[in-house]
Order: sequence, then structure tokens, then C-alpha cells
Amino acid sequence: MHSSEQLLWTGFRGVDAQDVDLPFHPGGIILFARNLDPDPETGPARCRSLIDALQTRYGTDLPLAVALDQEGGPVSRLRPWTGPTPPLRQLWTQGGAEACSAWGRLWGEGLRMLGFNVDFAPVVDLWDGHPGAGIGDRAASEHPFEAASAAGAFLHGLESMGVRGCLKHFPGLGGTTLDSHLGLPALEDTEQVDRNARAFVPLSHTDRLVMVAHLRTPASSGAPASLHRGSVAENPWGIQGRFLPDDLEMGGCADWSWEDRVRLSLEAGHQWLLVCQTPAGWTACAEAAAQLPESLWAPALKASRAMRRHLPPPVPFESQRWKDWLSRVHTSAGRI
Repeated sequence: MHSSEQLLWTGFRGVDAQDVDLPFHPGGIILFARNLDPDPETGPARCRSLIDALQTRYGTDLPLAVALDQEGGPVSRLRPWTGPTPPLRQLWTQGGAEACSAWGRLWGEGLRMLGFNVDFAPVVDLWDGHPGAGIGDRAASEHPFEAASAAGAFLHGLESMGVRGCLKHFPGLGGTTLDSHLGLPALEDTEQVDRNARAFVPLSHTDRLVMVAHLRTPASSGAPASLHRGSVAENPWGIQGRFLPDDLEMGGCADWSWEDRVRLSLEAGHQWLLVCQTPAGWTACAEAAAQLPESLWAPALKASRAMRRHLPPPVPFESQRWKDWLSRVHTSAGRI
């Protein structure tokens, strides 16, 4: 095992642990719909068994960081079990900070039972009404102060239940018209970039996860912000945090080789390497990290391991407790 492998927060294939075949030992994993049995009767307990087994396999030294994207609304990995739930914009416009906080607590409670310790949420991007840019009603408001208030309330609820949140997608995708899954969006207006970033300012601190977007700005020297140190560790807004790039398999950074994606990510100041979709991608990412000098990956490894050291243990998964939680989710969704 090469120590730099622990920088990877990786996707994987398989619904049961015996089907998971990673050629390295990651420091974090992220689950997608492909990893979850959609059957609401068997799926939740099966998910918990999968996570427990992978913790035993990869987390003997330090707890494994275990994440998914659970925002509610259109990005809800738990939807096969919970049914439809409101997006952040609906929570904010119809229920304000109280509703955002309540749903953060709800998701945190359920995720902790399933064995997750990180949720890649909330979205802090500004709402702009563009239908094709991949954000839409995942964003709470077009106003930076309101976006920060909604996201901050959601975070407070989520983290009060022992699940870490993650601010995304810094410095903000508001005003873009291209989905960064497909290509590299660009913002040419410096004022728009500053306005977007303003929503992140009151929420950041040195121990907070911050996901950086594949987004070209006037300051990013032609590269995605995610691969540019002046947009990450040395960003002009003073945003601090435990930075990680958005999925390094996305179209927004596909024009860069794996060697460059990994090297530039670490030079930018990221503490993790997020790679989600294919065995070829996560293997290439791990191999590229292993080729870099230790002086480049060692500081990130030290920081990411420090975070893992303080991840809370899961709470017991109990069938009746899960059913009670699910009932409250359904009731709360019906009220919005």
C-alpha cells in the first residue's frame, strides 16, 4: 500500500462488501445509488452492513470517511427509501431557517444510523433560475446572505447529529450555463464571482469541508478553480477549510491528464482527492498520486488523517428506530 492512496475519497462498485474490489486502501469512500439496494425493506440494513464491513477492511488504523450526496430534492440518494423530499430552495422559501435546520437534523439522524459520517451538502451556490447548469432549486436563494443563512441552518442541524457537512461548490456556480459534469463552465464577470463567493464567507472555518468547483474564472489562469491555488488555499476571500475538488472524473477537468489533475489539486491546497465514477478513474488517480514526491502529498495526508481521527462512531441501526425516523421524514415532507 502506498500512503498517498489514503488521500482518495473514492467511489466503488458493489452493494455488498464481498463485491467491492478496490486495488488500494482509500481514506474515504462515497456511496451512490449503484451501491444501495433500492428495496425499502432490505436496503437500509444492507447499506449499514456494507459500511460496517468496509470500515473493518479499510478503517482499522483510523475511521474511514464515509460520505454521500444527501441534499433532499433532486439530489437524494435515499429517495428509494424515503420518497420525494424538498430541495433546499423550497425549504428556505416556505419554511425559512427553521425548516432548513430541521431537515439538516433529520438527514443527520438517518445518515448516522446508516453508518455515514459525512454528507456532501449543503449547496451554497446562488440560485439563478438556469435550468441546465445542474444546480437549480438545490440552491436556496439568489442573495448571498440568504444563501448563507439557509446553508448555515442546514449545516447546524446536520452537524448537531454528528454528521459532517460540506460547503459546495466554492467559489460558486451561480450564473453559469454549463453543467460542470459535462464540461468546464466559465464566469467572465469578476463581480459575479465575488458575489457568489460572498455566501461562503460566514460559513467557513479551518475544520470545515469545502468542495471546490470545476469553474473557470478571470483569476484562475485558464484552469478550473479546483486546480488553481489562487482559488483554493490562497483564495482572495479568505475562505478557510478542508478543501477537496469536485469529482476529478467530471467533464470540467477532463482536458487535464490524471498526473496534472492530481498534482495541481495538491499544489492548490486540497486535503482530499475526490474520484467517483469508474474503476479506470479511481485507479488512475491512485497511481498518479503514488508517482508524486512525498513532499507534495504528505501535508495533505497529515491533514486528512487528522480529520478522520475525530470522525464520530455510528449509532446502532435498529429497525424500529429507522421506521420511526422514516415516518417523521414522510410527515415533514408532507408539510412543505
